[in-house]
Amino acid sequence: MIMIDKVAICGVAQTKYERQKIDLTISELVFEVVKKLHKELNITNDDVGCVISSSNDFNDGRTIANMAIQDAVGSVRKAESRVSGDGAFAYVYGAMRILSEEYETVLVVSHTKCSEGDQYLINNSIFDPFFQRHLGLDQISAAGLMANMYMNKYGVTEEQAAKVVVKNRKNALLNPYAHLQKEVSIDDVLTSPMLAYPLKELDFPPFSDGAVAMLLANEEKAKELTDTPVWLKGYASCTDAYYLGHRTMTDLIGLELAAKEAYKIANINNPVKELDVAEVYDAFSVHELMSYEALDFCEKGEGGKFIESGETQLNGSIPVNPSGGVLSSNPTMANGLIRVAEVALQLMGKAEKRQIPDAKIGLANGMNGICSQGNCVLIFSGGK
Repeated sequence: MIMIDKVAICGVAQTKYERQKIDLTISELVFEVVKKLHKELNITNDDVGCVISSSNDFNDGRTIANMAIQDAVGSVRKAESRVSGDGAFAYVYGAMRILSEEYETVLVVSHTKCSEGDQYLINNSIFDPFFQRHLGLDQISAAGLMANMYMNKYGVTEEQAAKVVVKNRKNALLNPYAHLQKEVSIDDVLTSPMLAYPLKELDFPPFSDGAVAMLLANEEKAKELTDTPVWLKGYASCTDAYYLGHRTMTDLIGLELAAKEAYKIANINNPVKELDVAEVYDAFSVHELMSYEALDFCEKGEGGKFIESGETQLNGSIPVNPSGGVLSSNPTMANGLIRVAEVALQLMGKAEKRQIPDAKIGLANGMNGICSQGNCVLIFSGGK
């Protein structure tokens, strides 16, 4: 039987996430993090067995977009594959390459330049072209529908949702890579322009440009490359129905099922007590509250009360998004791999000012599609 905990993250590299990196092409953006990772681990391209990338043709403005970055990632004459979706799923693909025992090392890279496309039109293209796309639906309008249904069902308030934004934006001040580094108040959130009731402008993340890379290795190779490996302990994914009308919009069922299976594999029985840190995909403020419930941090309908309890603050029992989360940096296709990278930095003890003391077990969450259609949950541990 193949053991899932034989995959190590040896190092990670990130760019600064910004509104617009007009001075860098996509290839140059990717090269920046790959070069930085090589330097950190003292490796060359010859030390990389294969490459997994994550990007989106619509955002990159060409089909088979990974063809444009082959030189930058060093995949010429190497096995190379691309995940057209969230970067956390690219990590999983890379981990599978290690578990296959065909490769000792795998480079995983994800990037997005949101500034080079109309994100609302790109979001709209996700919807069914015959029945839903012409309605003008995008991630913002769909998020408003989900938030409205959830908040009405469970009595969650706009003030409770605003507390998520306040927490994550405050955390981002400690993260040198974060796009938005300005603290906001609950009143700032509540009085920002309404975008899709009940969600305001500050309930949503910015659109960002940026890239992230990491090197995965098997057990033997990890010992040569780093003194602070981070090991995969549990993983599961689940995809909900495509049509919004076919889903239970008041609960993140797919995330809930993925979390249960990942906890089972990682032998996690009480996530709030056993996890030291969590990086979740907060696509909008209310989405983080819903994620608390799906990840079993609290009971269903209690997400609003859980944020008020302070348990998800940096000094709480389960710090959530100490990096500032997606609400502070949003290079869309890279978000999940950033969550993995931030958990890895925490467990390596390299998260600098945002470091959670003695973090040993962490959770990362990736998401594909509108309103959390596809979900994956990954559990990691630090230590040799």
